[in-house]
Amino acid sequence: MKKFIALAAVAALGLGLSACDSAQENAAEDAGEQQAEVVNDQAEAMEDAGQITDDQADAMTEAAENKADAMEEAAEDDTTAVN
Repeated sequence: MKKFIALAAVAALGLGLSACDSAQENAAEDAGEQQAEVVNDQAEAMEDAGQITDDQADAMTEAAENKADAMEEAAEDDTTAVN
């Protein structure tokens, strides 16, 4: 549950900043967030099934969120270089 709340907070923050973003950056951010949510769901299912620990699930979710952030930053850098 705490992972879901963290993802929701990240999504809400992203929505607040999206007015300043380019379409390319928004697309990258959306794709990254969707991928992070899929990984989070998979990690929670694995944890519920006893396949991994809570710490391992948290690490999987954090890695996916970091990848999503990197995708957004890369898109932002690309659009900044063009402008």
